[in-house]
Amino acid sequence: MIEEKKSPENSDLTKTGKSGLIKEKAAGFEKFYKNSITGVGEDASVVKLDEKYAVFSSKLFIENVHFDLGYFPLKHLGYKCVAVTLSDILAMNVIPTQLRVNIAVSNRFSKPAIDELMEGITICCKIYKIDLIGLDISSSSVGLIISMEAVGQANNKTMVNRAGAGEKELICVSGDLGAAYTGLLLLEREKQVFKAHPDNQPDLSEFDYLIERQIKPEPRFDLIDALKKEEILPTSMIHVTDGLASALMNVCKASQKGCMVYENKIPVDTLTCNTLRDLKIVATTIALNGGEDYELLFTVKQEDFEKIQHIENVSIIGYITEPEEGYMLISNDEKVIELQAQEFSGY
Repeated sequence: MIEEKKSPENSDLTKTGKSGLIKEKAAGFEKFYKNSITGVGEDASVVKLDEKYAVFSSKLFIENVHFDLGYFPLKHLGYKCVAVTLSDILAMNVIPTQLRVNIAVSNRFSKPAIDELMEGITICCKIYKIDLIGLDISSSSVGLIISMEAVGQANNKTMVNRAGAGEKELICVSGDLGAAYTGLLLLEREKQVFKAHPDNQPDLSEFDYLIERQIKPEPRFDLIDALKKEEILPTSMIHVTDGLASALMNVCKASQKGCMVYENKIPVDTLTCNTLRDLKIVATTIALNGGEDYELLFTVKQEDFEKIQHIENVSIIGYITEPEEGYMLISNDEKVIELQAQEFSGY
């Protein structure tokens, strides 16, 4: 589990929300250098270096806040932390190339445990051709803490941010949504069963896809490559971290636009649907607000419609509207519903 736990319902921080709190606290900082292009409010930060742009992303992962080692193998944790950090760079339509890692461990972690964590980091870096350019390991009094920073290079013509969506443009999303959160629900359920009956070993083999989506997500390098091959330059892009609704609203707010999305176009895997039905949860609710999918949401001009059809596992789920039309969902029974983002608060 890489998402932050929610605050108590009566907390002012919960009412503000993670995005709102970050925006509020960053408002007091002024820029001193012209080469600081984008900062707070995007998936990654951009600094101009001569003719190129350096794109930075950093993430912090804290035990018992972002992940639970009761069911999270250290090797998979290392892999996931890298994948999540790289996803921020990809959400700018940029390929990440380097990574820095800082790890703080308490004395309950042995050297073999650290080796296992590093193995996962190494495997992910090798698969996606990422250079590890920094590593520091220090002590901790509160368990395991992992900090990562990724960097990539881009030019101004191909780099994409959240603010470029235009009226009538198509809203697209990669992969399927809701599987990661469904996997988390299963892991949490089995954890409680195990606490009550320690002799019972859970059998989750029929849910392999859902569990893997939770503990070993893959950064969408393939989509960036496919867009380049089809000569499609998205007008805006973001990764789906806190659910589809939050990602959509962040793009619309940055672009000063509204959106119209169709429930029957939102991609949800059959296993996800069936599992959530058994849990008596509406699949669309989880797709909109579940989080941790790390898929890419992006907008394209209507003239790119035919090209998008050539890319596998990309769904067109709606279109961009004028801002006064708001953020709307057309339900399966053809009702118009206002989208609400239930993003994690960060506390």
